[in-house]
Amino acid sequence: MKYSLFRQMKKTSLFLLIYSFLFINLVTAQNITVSNIAEYNAALTQVSSGGTIILKNGEWKDANLLAHGNGTKENPVVIKAETAGQVMLTGDSSLSIYGNYVIVSGLWFKDGKTNSKHVVQFRKDSKTFANNCRFTNSTISYFDVVDENNKNHWVDIWGKNNRVDHNNFTGKTSAGTTLVVWLKGDEHIENNHQIDHNYFGPRPELGENGGETIRIGTSENSKKSSKTIVENNTFKQCDGEIEIISNKSCDNIFRNNLFIESKGTITLRHGDNALVENNVFLGNNVPSTGGIRIINAGHVVRNNLLIGLTGDDYRGPIVIMNGVPNSPLNRYDQVKNVDIQNNTIINCGPMTFGAGKDEEKSLAAINTVFANNIITNTNGGKILEIGDTVDGITFSGNIVDSEAQVDPKYFTKTKIDWAILKSMPMPTDNNPVLKDVTKTPKSPENDMIGAARETYVAGAFNLDNTKIPMAILSRNGPGWKPNIVAPVVKAEDLVIEPGVGTLTKTLSKTKDGDVIILKEGVYSFDKKLKVKNKITIVGAENGGTIINMQDGIESPFDYFFRVSENASLTLKNITFDASHKSPPKYAIVSPDKMESGNYALSAENCSFKNFTNENGGSIFKAYEGTIARSLVFKNCKFLDSYRGLNLSYDKDNFGKYNALEIVIDNCVFANIKEFAINYIRSIPDANIEGGKLIVTNSVFDKVFNEEKGKIIRSNGIHEVVIKNSVFMNSYKIKTPMSIEGFKASIQNCLINDSGFPKASKGAKIEDVIYKNPRWEDKNLYIPSEKSPLLKDNNGRDLIGLRQD
Repeated sequence: MKYSLFRQMKKTSLFLLIYSFLFINLVTAQNITVSNIAEYNAALTQVSSGGTIILKNGEWKDANLLAHGNGTKENPVVIKAETAGQVMLTGDSSLSIYGNYVIVSGLWFKDGKTNSKHVVQFRKDSKTFANNCRFTNSTISYFDVVDENNKNHWVDIWGKNNRVDHNNFTGKTSAGTTLVVWLKGDEHIENNHQIDHNYFGPRPELGENGGETIRIGTSENSKKSSKTIVENNTFKQCDGEIEIISNKSCDNIFRNNLFIESKGTITLRHGDNALVENNVFLGNNVPSTGGIRIINAGHVVRNNLLIGLTGDDYRGPIVIMNGVPNSPLNRYDQVKNVDIQNNTIINCGPMTFGAGKDEEKSLAAINTVFANNIITNTNGGKILEIGDTVDGITFSGNIVDSEAQVDPKYFTKTKIDWAILKSMPMPTDNNPVLKDVTKTPKSPENDMIGAARETYVAGAFNLDNTKIPMAILSRNGPGWKPNIVAPVVKAEDLVIEPGVGTLTKTLSKTKDGDVIILKEGVYSFDKKLKVKNKITIVGAENGGTIINMQDGIESPFDYFFRVSENASLTLKNITFDASHKSPPKYAIVSPDKMESGNYALSAENCSFKNFTNENGGSIFKAYEGTIARSLVFKNCKFLDSYRGLNLSYDKDNFGKYNALEIVIDNCVFANIKEFAINYIRSIPDANIEGGKLIVTNSVFDKVFNEEKGKIIRSNGIHEVVIKNSVFMNSYKIKTPMSIEGFKASIQNCLINDSGFPKASKGAKIEDVIYKNPRWEDKNLYIPSEKSPLLKDNNGRDLIGLRQD
């Protein structure tokens, strides 16, 4: 009986033990749904060693989520949205992930404004980090900062073995890198992080450093090993700065990524031993799109496909930089022991080897291999720019299919037989020259799509390849599709104080319609600035607002303002003074070369003086391939400079010109060494429509005073009207201007001691007076009572400046 009782008790105890075990695991594995931050924080205590918290759908405003716990690989702590994409964190929201095996999924950080240095970080504080944690299936879009001085990051990765995957990051407009991997401290070395299957969407140009999309490491930690993998991501229109990805640590891998129309490069900025392979770059001929820029040692760049990248110099398809002797960590280590093989480059701008050579960057690459690459273009454009000696680079097996001239020491020219695979050129088997190359010890065993190289050939693909690269096939971003719409922001009036660099930060944050108000005083520029929106800058009405270059600046710049594509700049009441020991070449320039989106510039009551740089300088420059909707100058002065407005860089491009319309009204050009206006179109007959120049009530005083000088050049421009204007004191000139075509005319002008204009092909010269203007005030160009400039004396109209 005792035995029977004992056996029954034993069974009961065993049952209770099993029940308790199941109950504990049931509680651990339960799903806890929460609807606010208080419920969320309470739920965290119940899943600290594994389990799932479900955030109820809806808006979570100003929610600072701490996602932590000590899960395991088999039983992680999971924090997820009730429905992926339907939990929207807005306002001043953030997320801190820390502990072990914590997974956060399905969130949307949408249109917020944060005071924090991060939106998502993989740590609690400087001592508590994340390991084996994951941020996935989420989106961060247009999440701005409250304080523009806050250079925050959307994702900061600390700790080890963490993963950021299947997310969408779109619309970062504030300063600061989108995603950063940190190596500050031993806890983060050899971290083995994974950044994969993310979609990095449009990021506009920041206009300063710190606009990277991904940065791994920092200069001071760049010799530490990170072992981070960046793979199967899409980067579309990531234009924040030249470094789309900035590698600043060692032993990282960048593979199977797709870059679409992004104005920058993978930049191996600091650190050694990076592997860059199987990436696809599609520039679609967008200006300034680039490829891979190489600095430091031990890198391998192989099996990459680069198509339609138009960038050059630092933004070329392949760039090898020069280094600095005994370089500090934040400068440029010499390129050495680098292997660049089996890449295919199609219809791109030129590569650059020895880029950046100057007195500081004096070390060319050494012990470097450039082998078995294919370079082709259909426009005969230059293949390679060489900035320094390439004696330290071993060239072999590089095949060029182009009309371009190449050095046979570096390249073999041939005609490649191509087949088209989903719009991508692929070399066929009918290319014996591609097979006649030599394998090196570091040549890749597989081609770009992972197929074995049974027959070793040049280029990224085996011959007769029929498979699309993984970088293009990869399904990136979250499993749900965010409907991302840029938030509507209202225009503002922004008042800026005088000083050094005070305009820089404000300009980078402007919106369409903003008006920047400058006070009386000096605004010293410490860098050149880009206008990316439709804005107005207004100075003091008394003319006391001056823009100049900072004294003692270490790196003088070449222009004050660049008006970008699709932008417009209106200036009022500002004096641009280029006086400096290293004067800027230009006051204002167009978008960069071949950036063909139109733009507009208007200046009223402005002065431009002392632009004396004779190395191609001018007060305004339009680059080749650019087009302005309009350039309007009213009541402006152009004084004591080398050249005025230069729109001549398409002179070798048939039919091209750089502005739809130029208007010069009530302006003065005085003491200009060469032309006042150079606006031309290369075309056999100016009667073919295209281009318009209107000059009214202006004064040209001592402009291009040389025998063959031209005050105004308008060759090929369809409509030219020069009216009610004065040309004087260019006594050496024979022909101040030549006009042509039925819509060109010079009317009611006074020319004094400045030669005789010419007209052809139907152009007209009417009512030109060749007399002394008879000034009452020759400095202010005010005519005397008996001056032939006055309507009462010439019987037609006022000639010269209106005294408004």
